[in-house]
Amino acid sequence: MTREAFEEAVADALDLIPAELTDKMDNVVVLVEDEPTPEQLQDAEEDLLGIYEGTPLTERDSWWAGSLPDRITIFRGPTLRMCETAEEVVEEVAVTVIHEVAHHFGIDDHRLHELGWA
Repeated sequence: MTREAFEEAVADALDLIPAELTDKMDNVVVLVEDEPTPEQLQDAEEDLLGIYEGTPLTERDSWWAGSLPDRITIFRGPTLRMCETAEEVVEEVAVTVIHEVAHHFGIDDHRLHELGWA
């Protein structure tokens, strides 16, 4: 899958999130990178398909004002290696995007596993 098609899959996944939630996303950018950095891999327990780096909305208070944007990064290489078809890539990207956006809203991995978004 080309980078352009992968980026389109990420954009389509963001479109799956209801507007009432995306309207509440504050100071966050969604990026596509080919591979995670060694620093991003430090705490990974398995292949890293995406990562949220920032302060969840549930933890922000007055000290947070003016901070750099939170980052959600979706990794193309690990996703393509994990999936066998373009359809699988699109599905995995959707799950990964929703998973990482959930972290922005303060939902942890344990709860995401319970909800089936892990």
